[in-house]
Amino acid sequence: MTVTHGRRRTASVALLAAGLLATTAACGGGSGKKSGDDSAKGPAKGKVQLSFWDWDPHMDAVVAKWNSTHPDIQVKLSNPAGGDQLVAKMITAHEAKNGPDIAKVEYQSLPALVSKGVVRDITDWTKDTVGKFDAPTLRTTTFEGKVYGVPQDVAPLMLFYRADLFKQYGLAVPRTWAEYAAEAKTVRTKAPKSYLTNFDAADPGWFTGLAQQAGAAWWSASGTTWKVDINGAATKKVADYWQGLVGDGTVAKNPSFSPQWNKQMNDGTLLTWISGAWAPAQLGGIAPGTKGKWAVAPLPAWTAGDPATGIWGGSATTVTSDSQHPAEAAEFASWLNTDDAAVTEQVKQINIYPAATPGRSLPILQSPPAFFPNQPDYYDQVKKVAPDARSFPMWGPNVTVTFTGYTDNFSKALQSGGSFDGALDTVQNASVADMKKLGFTVG
Repeated sequence: MTVTHGRRRTASVALLAAGLLATTAACGGGSGKKSGDDSAKGPAKGKVQLSFWDWDPHMDAVVAKWNSTHPDIQVKLSNPAGGDQLVAKMITAHEAKNGPDIAKVEYQSLPALVSKGVVRDITDWTKDTVGKFDAPTLRTTTFEGKVYGVPQDVAPLMLFYRADLFKQYGLAVPRTWAEYAAEAKTVRTKAPKSYLTNFDAADPGWFTGLAQQAGAAWWSASGTTWKVDINGAATKKVADYWQGLVGDGTVAKNPSFSPQWNKQMNDGTLLTWISGAWAPAQLGGIAPGTKGKWAVAPLPAWTAGDPATGIWGGSATTVTSDSQHPAEAAEFASWLNTDDAAVTEQVKQINIYPAATPGRSLPILQSPPAFFPNQPDYYDQVKKVAPDARSFPMWGPNVTVTFTGYTDNFSKALQSGGSFDGALDTVQNASVADMKKLGFTVG
């Protein structure tokens, strides 16, 4: 998850971004061309080809649907990287002035890309589009009243579990984290070679979602002064819980998405996966032999009956400031995430839970994902928890530094038996130091 890139920002630009971020409780204004500027480009004459960077499996089927009905605006799809790595490639491409027209961006990465001018304001081309999203969803891509992306999906954290193995070992689906810890110990007793789950020190996304569920707010701002609270009480509660499970050997320690983890998921060594609602699309590649053996339930709660969950992932479709055809690119981004046929195809191919409000009532959501034929109410379960999914009220301008700090320091603590609380302190200090270096005021 390590991402390196140049930081060519002056302190004044950083402070301006901080002020805008504070005003919106989301993010600062970008330095790229705005759609309302005289320099903004309207629809082109003649045929247009757009480049689209995206990492979703089977997105080619969705793009093919667009290309078949839009002969004058053709989209060429490529998958150069995913997540943070794609962000780094976007920044590098922007510095070379050869970025794509369109790119998938996770919500937490969007503020930094806006403040660096990598993605552009598409407000003027999305006036009809924005009416199809509720306010909390639209807030993830709207800064200073300007739209910088069209939301694609929401991804509440849920508990995915092997229903067959739970039955075999006589396990109950845990409703609280205390029950989860108890069942994790039961697994080690009844099946000593198996684990209820693993602790992933290599991917900060799931840990961030768990911190959100616990009530953490890693970044906030008042005026132009920031507060950073990565090592606050809520996050340390999460860290201490998992340190206990790791310390007594109750959970595995290998990273998710590694070859070893894939094997363990496929052969039943691991019985649960704490993941976003997009998990069914990934399980087919991770554990192909387990189709029909998984089920989904709400994430365990800290207090019985509390419906809160966190979020892992969720993305928007953005138009870059390098695009020579922003009007057409914005048209595709709107179609991709609001057109019934396009959203239906994404549910079918990618198992997204739609960000667009009308998309959550599409007929396809009455049927489960192909990998979950045993759970016909799959999307009903997602729909129930989605309203109580918490994100941070705002994301900081240096998320990549924070995420890299998580990976580096938690990996060291995991392997050495070191303190997770200490790792959080180190991430806190590194994140604050980086923000100050960039010119932000941190109080």
